[in-house]
Amino acid sequence: MVPDEWSIIEDSFHPEYNEITESLMSLGNGRMGQRGNFEETYTGKSLLGNYVAGVYFPDKTRVGWWKNGYPAYFAKVINACNWIGIQVEVEGQLLDLYTCRIEAFRRVLDMKRGVLERECTVEMPTGNRLTIRSQRFCNMVDDESGAIRYTIQPLNFNGQITITPYLDGNIRNRDANYDETFWNEIQKETSFAQGILVLETKPNPYGVEQFQVATGMRFDITVNGKRLDFHSHPIRNEKYVAGKVPLKLNERDELTVYKYATNLSSSNHSAGELIPLTKAYLERITKKGYDVLYHEHTQAWAEKWERNDIEIKGDLEAQQGIRFNIFHLQQTYTGEDETLNIGPKGFTGEKYGGVTYWDTEAYCIPFYLSASGQQVARNLLIYRYRQLGKAIENAEKLGFSGGAALYPMVTMNGEECHNEWEITFEEIHRNGAIAYAIYDYIRYTGDEAYLSEYGLEVLIAISRFWRQRINWSEHKKKYVMLGVTGPNEYENNVNNNWYTNYIAAWTLRYTLYAIEYVQKNGDATSIFSKINFDSESEPSAWQKIIDGLHFPYDEVRDVFLQQDGFLDKELLTVDQISEHRPINQKWSWDRILRSCFIKQADVLQGLYFFEDDFDLGTLQRNFDFYEPMTVHESSLSPCVHSILASRLGMKAKAYEMYLRTARLDLDDYNNDTEDGLHITSMAGTWMSVVKGFAGQRVQDGVLVLDPYLPASWESYSFRIGFRGVTLTISVDRDSIRLVNPSDQSVALKIKGTQEDFVGEKVLNLIDQEIVR
Repeated sequence: MVPDEWSIIEDSFHPEYNEITESLMSLGNGRMGQRGNFEETYTGKSLLGNYVAGVYFPDKTRVGWWKNGYPAYFAKVINACNWIGIQVEVEGQLLDLYTCRIEAFRRVLDMKRGVLERECTVEMPTGNRLTIRSQRFCNMVDDESGAIRYTIQPLNFNGQITITPYLDGNIRNRDANYDETFWNEIQKETSFAQGILVLETKPNPYGVEQFQVATGMRFDITVNGKRLDFHSHPIRNEKYVAGKVPLKLNERDELTVYKYATNLSSSNHSAGELIPLTKAYLERITKKGYDVLYHEHTQAWAEKWERNDIEIKGDLEAQQGIRFNIFHLQQTYTGEDETLNIGPKGFTGEKYGGVTYWDTEAYCIPFYLSASGQQVARNLLIYRYRQLGKAIENAEKLGFSGGAALYPMVTMNGEECHNEWEITFEEIHRNGAIAYAIYDYIRYTGDEAYLSEYGLEVLIAISRFWRQRINWSEHKKKYVMLGVTGPNEYENNVNNNWYTNYIAAWTLRYTLYAIEYVQKNGDATSIFSKINFDSESEPSAWQKIIDGLHFPYDEVRDVFLQQDGFLDKELLTVDQISEHRPINQKWSWDRILRSCFIKQADVLQGLYFFEDDFDLGTLQRNFDFYEPMTVHESSLSPCVHSILASRLGMKAKAYEMYLRTARLDLDDYNNDTEDGLHITSMAGTWMSVVKGFAGQRVQDGVLVLDPYLPASWESYSFRIGFRGVTLTISVDRDSIRLVNPSDQSVALKIKGTQEDFVGEKVLNLIDQEIVR
């Protein structure tokens, strides 16, 4: 890929990397998404991907043997109808780039405008030469639609070119069990230059709703810029509609197809109204026309970048990386629908199936709090509140009772649908991340009313789970938590994972605070009555756990131990096994489990969340102990290390980890970009700059900043929203410049100096003198 500030550029075609490029150049608008596939036929290596937000299929979990409480199904984000397709025949020969000789090729994702463009010149096996130009976008304004401008120009012949824009529902997921398909056709319509195809997910035995998606298209054609009066022959096959247009062209004529498409689903429309709504939607967007749609779309992106951009001077790779991450976050989730969440692959691939992991709470909420505003982050929390009943059902399936809630590791509708037992049953720290997100949201926004409205019920249900999951050890004379998997998934079924124990105790402590707050400031009585809460015995039991929980610790090294028995391992460092990496692809699982090597931050994840609980010496000792053993084979790992390294003044390490997270997919660090991008970890890239290099924190309602400049950068600047005010922070070699353009002051502490800030100021980094 060519380094560029605003674009991802492929300047020659590399078919062996095509699936990687398709992932990188995916488009979305929060409602629908599309991988960077070609519009015309391509029979080479490709992963076709079209996705509609909130639409999934409950695929039967297939295991060799069953366990009580095991999820019945694995939710899949399913590949939906292919709306971008435009078949091209030249003199009766199908245009297929895989069989052509590529003379010139350039594919560009323009992140500034949210547009994918391509231009290529090819020679077909017949000797006919063509130039192809395409431009498309998933509309950020009319967010259930997309548009394509597709141009063909014959270079050395006169002859017939047949264009067939189509909608194709004969698609399947690559990870489908036994090549199953997930769609049945419900209805289809064709008319002049228009088609509608309604598909429904197949029946399932799990009580999960079936979804209908109506995909519609209209198209228009120009030759040499003039609208053509053409004949379109409708085609209707199984799960397929098209319009076939044969045309005579002369050498150097430019034939352009404007294709408009919509995806309306029963997740946010009445199934019985999908066809009339689709027709009305198509009428509205085609009436606007391509140029107006393009202008509105690019203007919407300009407004997003006005608030969300991070500008880096002096380091092109770093600049491209951060914008790439912000771009995909913004097109994956817009926050306008509280029934949606952020999938780990977004609209870029089908791996990992379900939509919601703990990644949302741990990594994404901080980004959306600063970059998109309070309501967007609030909707992410409300999403979990709406699924509290399902979380209680999930816990009941595992033998818990009395309103205890275990939120799922992976979910679409609140039910657990992850199919690896050591994750499904044991990686219960996810509960703590949801509690922490409530705290993080309130700390950032000051919206304490959220506790009374939604938060307290969730916190009590999670705390009830921790009380039952923890037991008293007569041997240790301590409370313990047995048989868990921490964030480091290269350790399974361990006892007393430090991070899990710590976040459990912290949740209990924060819930006690929340109860006291709501008792003083809200209607605690009605909440207690609703959930049958015993305000005497339950808090008392929680406090005993808080006071008596066991935390593994090494007194010699003065570090927290990842779990009981961690020191029984052979303690090696990553540089001693560098030729055997990545270990998840080169080692047996048995060998991984017996090793000391860490997939992602575990103890350090806890120190990142709760760094105010520990002094710098504690942070430093634990960082020095665990970081050399961490292989970072989870996308969620480098950003945590970058933020902690910044806090510890380890600037070179912080930058190394930043670059790894910023370019994780661009440089295919983990050899898995072809499956789709790591959307949720992209928020960690943003955090590495804002929380790492700029030192942004919130303490007691005060916005804290402690910026420094990475050695290879000339400057950087960004904006953050905080309690109704948007601040601009700029850092260069000599100074820090802050701008608060509003009349509302912000409680700000920068470089240790606190004030109520409004207006503009400059802090001289040489002597830290504030220049008014």
